[in-house]
Amino acid sequence: MNNENVIGVDLGATNIRGAIVSKDAISNITSQRIRSQGTEEEVLQDVFHLVDALVDSSVKAIGIGVPSVVDIEQGIVYDVQYIPSWVAVPLKKRMQDRYHIPVYVNNDANCFALGEYYFGKGKGYDSMIGLTIGTGVGAGIIINHKLYPGFNCGAGEFGTIEYLDKVYEYYCSGSFFQNVYQLDGEEVFKKAKSGDARALSMYNELGAHLGNAIKAIIYSYDPELIILGGSVRFAYSFFQEAMWQRIKTCVFTKSAERLQIKVSELENSGILGAAALYYDAI
Repeated sequence: MNNENVIGVDLGATNIRGAIVSKDAISNITSQRIRSQGTEEEVLQDVFHLVDALVDSSVKAIGIGVPSVVDIEQGIVYDVQYIPSWVAVPLKKRMQDRYHIPVYVNNDANCFALGEYYFGKGKGYDSMIGLTIGTGVGAGIIINHKLYPGFNCGAGEFGTIEYLDKVYEYYCSGSFFQNVYQLDGEEVFKKAKSGDARALSMYNELGAHLGNAIKAIIYSYDPELIILGGSVRFAYSFFQEAMWQRIKTCVFTKSAERLQIKVSELENSGILGAAALYYDAI
């Protein structure tokens, strides 16, 4: 990884955040609200407004992470979550036409994985998976030092694999408590912190389901490292034992024994990972 300046942009449901990233530093974060219910062009103008405030002659490229499926080669984003007007937006072309530097576009889970790989707990590993567990479940896959997004940018969607009567995401995400018990996840978290037995039991259930999902990941990719991101990671101490009990039933005992699972502590992983799309490309 070189020391060139790259703008990293993290597009969320209501806000867009960006910064200039180099090997050694990240600039002050620029953040603004977006008109998520606006037209395609209005949201594009919100993106441009943020990047305009960051770009200068030292910037070699722009990376942007979006919550959607992406045609990586063409840089077209499809059906962006929470932005109804962004059905098929040629984001790469529009940004390259405006800024005349290379632009890299990918989904937010892949950016999370790259952020950890270049700047976080994935540094020094050959291969790893960044597993984001929040309202849903997503993942980014690094194989032999390179992001593996899949042919259609669909690799790592473990949450959509059929499991029990639903899919893994139904049982393994922060939505588990609402889906199964009709309870607010934040309230369950607060009760678990106070030692509430029922809340802790529910986290054990979630951990068992997540352990089964990780077994499926082992059978698919046999990773050396999984890094957990997303809001559910803050409850790791409540579900890790049950999770590992299920992982240890893996048929490939050596894979389970050697697997490392770490909890992300990286701030601004979305911005850092978006910038790292440039490093991955070169």
